Amino acid sequence: MSAELSLRALLEHPDAVGVTVLNGGDTAWTRVVVENHEDALPAEVDRALAVLVDPTPTASWQVDALLRRVHDRGFTGIALTGEPPGQGSCALARRLGLVVLHTQTPLQLARACWQLAEARDALTLRMVRRVARSIEYRANDLGDLLGHLAGNVGEGIALIDRDGVLQTAGEPIPDSLLAQVSFDHWLDIAESPDGLIASVAVESRTRHKLRVAMHGKDASIAYRNALSTAVQVVMPMVAARLLIDEVEAVSDASQSSGLLGDFLDSQGRVGAEVEQRMLAHGWRTSGYHLGFRMVGRGRLDQLELLRFVTSRLTHVPADSHAATRGGGVTGWLTFTETPSPAVIARRVQDLHAIHTAAQTSFMVATGVGSLAAGPTGLAATLGEARDAARLAADRERSRWFVHIDSLGLEQLLLAWTGGDTFASAAASMLSPLSEVERETLAAYLDEESSIVATADRLGLHRNTVSARIQRLQGLLGIDLRDPEARLALQLACRVAL
Repeated sequence: MSAELSLRALLEHPDAVGVTVLNGGDTAWTRVVVENHEDALPAEVDRALAVLVDPTPTASWQVDALLRRVHDRGFTGIALTGEPPGQGSCALARRLGLVVLHTQTPLQLARACWQLAEARDALTLRMVRRVARSIEYRANDLGDLLGHLAGNVGEGIALIDRDGVLQTAGEPIPDSLLAQVSFDHWLDIAESPDGLIASVAVESRTRHKLRVAMHGKDASIAYRNALSTAVQVVMPMVAARLLIDEVEAVSDASQSSGLLGDFLDSQGRVGAEVEQRMLAHGWRTSGYHLGFRMVGRGRLDQLELLRFVTSRLTHVPADSHAATRGGGVTGWLTFTETPSPAVIARRVQDLHAIHTAAQTSFMVATGVGSLAAGPTGLAATLGEARDAARLAADRERSRWFVHIDSLGLEQLLLAWTGGDTFASAAASMLSPLSEVERETLAAYLDEESSIVATADRLGLHRNTVSARIQRLQGLLGIDLRDPEARLALQLACRVAL
């Protein structure tokens, strides 16, 4: 019979009463062979137990010869009947690494082995049938499928990657088990004091190092075999569901991106058709909005970034939306009532936390607009977020994150320098200054606010430069000790001069 059973499990079986271990400790066998006498045993096996029905020879030299021949065939255990072997034969068995059992009812012992193997197969078959039964239920997405599987099988199931659990259903995976999972093998089985986990690699066109894992508290051999078989049956179901979800996600992302483009092109003055499409997507243009934009500072998988951002937005206490757009992700938070400055500050902190978390997997820069109301306000804050993200892409010292409201009165200067609006705003901001004062300001900002370096560059006395800087600060109404103000004026100088 084909089985893998441990000596411990065999001795605990009711039909193994009267079995005596003459030599050897706890071990496990991959196969049990029952024959009348030694000559009928197969010539070569691997880690098998031989159960001989005929009585053992009485002469010690015959017993020793029997043990050697059985060992040479690849057996690691033998069950004998009749007169038990003597101490000399048991000593030989120890040297050979052969476990010796003795019983007066070898057929009863064989039946115990068979029942243990049958129980193992029965548990596997029952679990696989429960997995198959899950197909009967319609699954709208991967979460639904995992829920059906966990409910039918009665075990915890999860989709995981190297960073942890992506989706789960049923009993959560204990941290001690999750830490034991290896991503180097197609099938992996691991144990901890909290139980057993079996996982298998899942192929995905867009994500790497995914595994589907099933876990439970039983650590027996029968349960191990059943769980490892079940998770291999589950894997194609999960892979197919992932493919369906990814195709639907690409389609939805494409539709959302196109709709967002139509809205931005209209600058918030949408027609009935666009408004109806936005409502169908759950995009509400009424209320108060805070836009954000996340762009790549290198090659970027937009769909993967969108998936990451939307998953994190679910933890932000505000109505949120996001869509792929031109090399990045554009999104916004919506409030039905006017949020207080403190609430806005907390939501900006939430967006900053998402940006920081994204940095571990993506090279991104993030810009956040200011609070605005209504459909035109939504278009405006998204435009500000776009400009702030472009600026953030060059600002390593701010960790590639810019909130346009943090720049105070100078936020208008942060529109991208190629736009007419920026040039007009820059000229207006610098209009109180003479041409000489503008040149002094530009040199001062380029020299990182150094009076000495500016004086050397312009060929002036440092007192002259200091006086000019004090004067132009008064004319502009700006404190040049503010780094954001200095940045805004430096951009203005580069456009206007």
